[in-house]
Parts: sequence; C-alpha cells; structure tokens
Amino acid sequence: MESLAEQLDLCYEMADAMNRIGMGSDIQLTLRQNLRMEFVQYVLYLSLDAAEITPAHTAFVKQYLGMDLTPEQAKQFRTNHRVSESYGGNVPKTIKYYVLADAAERLADPKYKGKASKTLVKAYRELGQQFIAVDEEISENEIRRLTMYDSMLQKFCSEYGIYVAPVPMTLKAGKIEKKTEESKRIDPDEVIAGLDAMIGLGAVKKEVHSLVNLLKIQKLRLEQGMKNAVVSRHMVFYGNPGTGKTTIARMLGSIYKALDLLPGGQLVEVDRGGLVGSYIGQTAIKTTEVIQSALGGVLFIDEAYTLTDHKGEGDFGQEAVDTLLKAMEDHRDDLVVIVAGYTKPMEDFLNSNPGLRSRFNKFLFFDDYTPEELEKIMESMCNGQDYQMTEEAGMIVLDYFTERCAHKPDNFANAREARNILEKAVAAQATRLVTKGGKITRKQLKILEADDFTEAIKEYEESSAKEAEADE
Repeated sequence: MESLAEQLDLCYEMADAMNRIGMGSDIQLTLRQNLRMEFVQYVLYLSLDAAEITPAHTAFVKQYLGMDLTPEQAKQFRTNHRVSESYGGNVPKTIKYYVLADAAERLADPKYKGKASKTLVKAYRELGQQFIAVDEEISENEIRRLTMYDSMLQKFCSEYGIYVAPVPMTLKAGKIEKKTEESKRIDPDEVIAGLDAMIGLGAVKKEVHSLVNLLKIQKLRLEQGMKNAVVSRHMVFYGNPGTGKTTIARMLGSIYKALDLLPGGQLVEVDRGGLVGSYIGQTAIKTTEVIQSALGGVLFIDEAYTLTDHKGEGDFGQEAVDTLLKAMEDHRDDLVVIVAGYTKPMEDFLNSNPGLRSRFNKFLFFDDYTPEELEKIMESMCNGQDYQMTEEAGMIVLDYFTERCAHKPDNFANAREARNILEKAVAAQATRLVTKGGKITRKQLKILEADDFTEAIKEYEESSAKEAEADE
C-alpha cells in the first residue's frame, strides 16, 4: 500500500504532466502549486474550530505539504483564503483538470491514464484521515467535514462518469476506523442474491449454489458433532478474460466467511509477477508473503499457467508452485486457493506437476457472454455510473457485439470490452458537449448518444488492432 507521501507525490506528478500538455494555463499558479495550496486549505478546513489547530497539526502540514506555519499563522492563513464552513461545499479548482484529463483521455502515460481523478480523491481521503488523527482528540465536526468533503468529490467525479468507491468511516476510541469486510457481518443468502442478479453465468451460478448447499450441510453436521468427509476447497476457474472470475472468487470468500468456514474471507489477487522473483531464493520469499496475506481468505492466482510455461534455466516459476503446494497442505483449514486462466493452458498447468491436480476438486467453466448479455452488461455499467444509452445507442452496441462474437479475435475480453468501450464513449460525450458550447444540462450529462458509441467503437477497434500487431 502506498504511503501518504507517495500518494501526494503521484498527484503532483500528474499535475506536472497536465501542465506539460497545456492544461491549467488559465490559472496563475502551476497545477502542482495550486494543488498543494488546496491541500493546505482542505486540512485547515477540517480543523475549523479554532481551538483544534495544534502544533501537531502544523507539524503535519510541514511534513506532508511543505508549509511551515505556527498555529497562529495557520489561523491567519485560513482567514486570508476564506476557509470557512462554506468552504466544504466548493469543489476544488484543481480536481476539475484531473477529471477532464480522465474524461478526455489527455494523459497518455499508462501510469496516469484514466487514474488521475481516483488517485486525487484517494489522496484527499488519506490526507484528511491522517491529519485529524495526529492528536488524541477527534471531534464529531472533523468527521462530519471529512465525510461531506469526500462525498462531494465522489459526486463531482461521478457526474463525469468516473466512479470512486466510498470508504465508510466511523468515530471510535479517538481515531478513524475504516470498516473492512472483516468487521461486517455477512449474510450468505445476500451474497447468493447478488450472484443471481449477475448477467449470464448460468452454469457457474448452478455450481456455486450446489457448493453453498454442501457447505451449509457440512456446517450443520459439525454443529451436531458429526464428521465430514475431507474435501479440498481449492478450485480451478477456466475461461476467457472478462467473464467474472474475480467477482465470483470474491463472492466465495464472503460466503466462506459468512458460514464461519474462513475467518477473514478476504480476496488476495495475484499473478506470476507477484509470486516469481528474478534470482534464487527470492521466489519462495515473495510467494510466502502473498500466502501469509491470504491466510483466512481466498488466494486468487490469475493466468496461473504462466508459472510453468516458462520452464528452463533461470526461471523460478516452479519454485512458486512448490511453495504454493506446501502451503495448500499446511493451511487447508484457513486458505482457499483458486487458479484461473484459459482452458487449454490451465490443463497443461495442472498436468505439469503430479501434486497439482490432486489439490483441486472443483472446476468451474466460465462461458463467454452472448451479444445480448454484453449489451445488458453495458446498460448495467451505464446505470451504475448515472448514464443512460439512447435506444439507437443500444442498437449500435448490440450490433457491434453480435459481429464481435461471431468473429472473436484471440484477445476477445468479454465484459472488459464493454467497460473499455464505455470509457471511450464517456470521453466522446465529454468532447461533444464541450465542443458544442453553451450551458450543459443535467440531462445532457446523463445521455450517451449513438455517435458517442460509434466514435468509441472506432477508437477501440483501432487500439485493439495495434495491440494485436504488437503481440505478433
């Protein structure tokens, strides 16, 4: 997890990148300078009650924001910059550039592309939480301001199709406590209801229902003091990208926790890069660290076949497999391992080691979505981000996926394609509305028209073709 200083530095790097392409030229300061100033205003707004500005707070401002203020100077700064109770209702100027950078895809660097707004909101959130936690007393007013400001930033981003997940917070024992999955009581029937509400995945849903029924019966038998057959919990997920494998793995973790079969139920997702090192001895350490973080929950290894398909001198994938196999045996009561990937490579993976296949007893196949399901997924994604496709736009999307599914390329990505096209449609809408000029209504912000998807599909096909050429 990135430290607060690293999060702030990344925000500043993005500000510099935007300045280099001409964004922010209409303000007096550079975007970096303006953002730093807004960060200072924000934390001083949180501690708006005069008595709450302490040396600990000003030391925090100096350490993380580079401004050396005494408590009295901080109060004067707040007055000079009109930081009052109403400040919390004003969207900071700089975030507008971050949102524009995402909506119009102005930042080409993969490190920044599509991530500017979420990164900035996350930095604001962490900055505020750590700031009000620097002393022993956290007031209800600080929590209220922090929550309201965070909600305002989320809402502003969502109006441009950028969803930032909220983090519920509560005041407890003088500190902010983030509510994690571990602290919630989960109802397995609610998880199953969420599964049933998902589009497609008929065969997978049937298998999961069967598994849950088995787990419930096994739990009842244990409660009655009866023995259960020893059955491996580890699973293999077959299927192409974008078919919901990670989502189902996360649901299974929640179900195991709800039935008191796993203490945590968390999902730790990793691929070859997170397990395999580049020199002797490093792989076992990396793999063990990942396993330790997953204990009590689910370890999901995507494209697991890449651990064994690079066999040869200097490759340590087999070392990761050997470490994993031992852990699956040692921690069979508090760890579920799910390996996932394309069908044929996964079969080769399971056959690469005599001990591998015997560790798994359940195999779920994830079918590709149909054109109609992909169109419904697109519609669901739109609704989730406060967008609405016109009827003509829906027909264009359905026609595209009908053609795409009839001639699937090797890199066909199912729901990920819907997500990527929607992102480009949102960018096309933003360009259309800004170019048109005039006052933009709420309805216009909500509607995605046929032309937006025509432009998005064209751009997506061009980028997909380039990726395919690069892979050859």
